[in-house]
Amino acid sequence: MSKVLQIIKIACPKSELRLNITLQCGQSFRWREVKPGSGEWRGVVANRVWTLSQDETHLFCQPHASSEDSRPVRKTSKNTKWKKSGKSVATLQPELDISQEKVEAIFRNYFQLDICLMKLYTAWAEADDNFASVSQKFPGIRMLNQNPVENLFSFICSSNNNIQRISMMVEHLCEMYGSPVATVEGKMWYSFPTIPVLAGAGVEDALRTKGFGYRAKFIHKTAQMIMEKGGEAWLHSLRSLPYPECRSQLMTLHGVGAKVSDCICLMSMGHLEAIPVDTHVFQIAARDYLPHLRTYKTVTDKVYLEIGKHFRTIFGDYAGWAHSVLFSADLKKFKALKSLDSCAKKVKYV
Repeated sequence: MSKVLQIIKIACPKSELRLNITLQCGQSFRWREVKPGSGEWRGVVANRVWTLSQDETHLFCQPHASSEDSRPVRKTSKNTKWKKSGKSVATLQPELDISQEKVEAIFRNYFQLDICLMKLYTAWAEADDNFASVSQKFPGIRMLNQNPVENLFSFICSSNNNIQRISMMVEHLCEMYGSPVATVEGKMWYSFPTIPVLAGAGVEDALRTKGFGYRAKFIHKTAQMIMEKGGEAWLHSLRSLPYPECRSQLMTLHGVGAKVSDCICLMSMGHLEAIPVDTHVFQIAARDYLPHLRTYKTVTDKVYLEIGKHFRTIFGDYAGWAHSVLFSADLKKFKALKSLDSCAKKVKYV
């Protein structure tokens, strides 16, 4: 008998994960709120479409059936004609065999839930008065552990761009070069393209027609360079390198500068001390931490390295996570956002 789509419940308080900020603060560009204000978020993880939501104490994960879940099931028709003939009809029914354990493993890895965020917030608040003040209204902001292929090419799209336009470009990439995953409420969701596909002939020209501009060349050329280095296996192998070496290797790719490289290190390579410095982070640093930087008009290489070193000195091995909290709290889109329910109360760090 086929199984129906189930909702998997994972114990996770909002102080450890706050979906509406974590999924909207510019780490990933494929999550969509199902309806404005619904608190339900839909996206693709582990080649499956999911709808996520939460209450004060739990994360709810609903998998959506894909074409791979459907298989012919012999079922006797209720039609009298078929009954008399003694025949049965083959129908497609979703055979969704996905356990609690498997779902928990997927999202404990994706949200890095084995890392206790409250302990980190406590340490950061003790180390920095500014963080202690800012973080009270912004608990539960975590770093995602993303697939490096999707993360890399998504951030190549981020060059001189805004989140809305980056999201549109990533969507185009998936529609043009990904594979269908599932149709949910009339919308087809696609997998992220593979590196060999993005390295193929005609990709640059096709992306330019979709408004990618110079990023089209970056995407195509980087895919070709990765293939020459050993393909996706080479990219995954960078996780085993120390942070400086991983960062340097990524910066050999076309269109990957210091900021994009640090994004990949932080969000895909396990280097949680990496600090991506863009104009926004520079402004936070100059305003709240390094006032002498106010005389600079641009982020020079020297300034970039100084900001990263300063944040690592304050926040330690998870400095990239702390920086993301400060970054998110300073975004205009979150200015009016109130901490929800119990999170609205002043957080007492333990």
